[in-house]
Amino acid sequence: MMRALLSVSDKTGLVDLGRALARRGAELVSTGGTARALAEAGLPVTPVSAVTGFPEMLDGRVKTLHPAVHGGILARRSRPDDLDAIRAQGIQPIDLVVVNLYPFARTAASEATFGELVEQIDIGGPSMVRAAAKSFDDVLVVVDPADYGRVVDAIDGPGGADRQLRFELARKAFAHTAAYDATIAAALDAVDTGGRDFTRTPLTLEGVAPDHLSVQASKIRDLRYGENPHQPAALYSDGAWGFGRARVLQGKALSFTNLLDLDAAARLSLEFDEPAAAVIKHTNPCGVATAATLHEAYVNAREVDPLSAFGGIVGLNRVLDAETAGAIAETFIECVVAPGFDDAARGILSRRKNLRLVAADFTGGGDAAGRDVRSILGAWLVQERDRVVECAGPWTAGAETAPGTVLRVVTSRQPTDAEWTALRFAWRVCAHVKSNTILFARADRIAAVGAGQMSRVDAVNVAKLKAGDGLAGTVVASDAFFPFRDGLDAIAATGATAIVQPGGSKRDDEVIAAADEHGLAMVFTGRRHFRH
Repeated sequence: MMRALLSVSDKTGLVDLGRALARRGAELVSTGGTARALAEAGLPVTPVSAVTGFPEMLDGRVKTLHPAVHGGILARRSRPDDLDAIRAQGIQPIDLVVVNLYPFARTAASEATFGELVEQIDIGGPSMVRAAAKSFDDVLVVVDPADYGRVVDAIDGPGGADRQLRFELARKAFAHTAAYDATIAAALDAVDTGGRDFTRTPLTLEGVAPDHLSVQASKIRDLRYGENPHQPAALYSDGAWGFGRARVLQGKALSFTNLLDLDAAARLSLEFDEPAAAVIKHTNPCGVATAATLHEAYVNAREVDPLSAFGGIVGLNRVLDAETAGAIAETFIECVVAPGFDDAARGILSRRKNLRLVAADFTGGGDAAGRDVRSILGAWLVQERDRVVECAGPWTAGAETAPGTVLRVVTSRQPTDAEWTALRFAWRVCAHVKSNTILFARADRIAAVGAGQMSRVDAVNVAKLKAGDGLAGTVVASDAFFPFRDGLDAIAATGATAIVQPGGSKRDDEVIAAADEHGLAMVFTGRRHFRH
């Protein structure tokens, strides 16, 4: 008779698995809530206390930490001395271990106290999982309900589960316990003790840079390729939010570069509360606009640079409707990311078989939403996600836009009301463009972008090349200060009327004087937005 030990926090599929095992003559050994769930379904269950000869102790902290359990798992069937040893102690072998662990990550993300968090540190579960995984030749270990069906099918096969499946499940089990321990370490590392008795107060976590960085993610899918077709690539996530839970509703499989562009499109469109659209090419915007309707915002964004919009990535901050879908269908677009797609919109875009539609929810995310992690050769970089908090409210001279950050008009001429609106819009978009950046804009859309250039004069010239003579009356945003007046002079020659920049250059006085010479209004934010 097969002996199966079941002890799960996530009870998805538990009863169906129990029934399948019972029909195959397995003895079901179980603990606590798992045993109750099986018994309530009418299945015969042997309590683990009947196996160990001891009741569950210490509010359930001690249930399975016993030689009768671990001896039954760790005994090597190929070693007669092992079998003699457990037989002498009246211990029966355990052939299947089905365990998943306490919901530590969910508790850490809630408003739990420190004490409540500590109680979610599973001890017996990881011990059983590791023991079973170590003994994979003799013991099947299952930590994921998604594997229940294939395990039952394997048991039914000739000779039972083969060694390949056993080893695959063992690797998955060790990854499960490793991720669990890493989550505990990261959460405890981030606890803000504050020099007080923090054990009985609501848990608070410190910033984005703990002493130890733990990045734990499971493969979501293989990608078509990486940045180039000769580079294999895959998408990983903890599945909690954003692209980790996104749904690809139609179209070809996503590539590595598709996802980078989709990320850039989502970040930019989410910058705005009003309906907004961003058209992205190679992670930089070629068009961004806001409007009263999503359709108008998208059309205005596309028309900023319709040549570059061809084959672009579109980000929207509203559910895609039929009218906007019709406009998108007029141009070749690679991908669209939005909070959702209504049925009429999907019907219109379904004729574009290769167009990827990605529905993603970027709300929530907890600490992960505030942290950017990037790899370099042999190391990781971690930073707080850049947020343009200084644009939370309307802009006026002297407004405190963020703690300790005040808008300063540094030129003789003040911006007009219309220029203030356009400067605020330009500044929000500028933060999402690769440095060095010079961005020309109007009140509700960009006019031209000079992105990722080696000098700000080059950035101005690239924008002029794109827009021709269409920059008169625009405003300009620069993601960092002007080191010399030459960039300012180049901007003035386009007919732009106002500039926003962080300030802070040794030559600020020279640059301010140049702005005054040209009759430009210039605002310092005191806050830089490099994007590398």
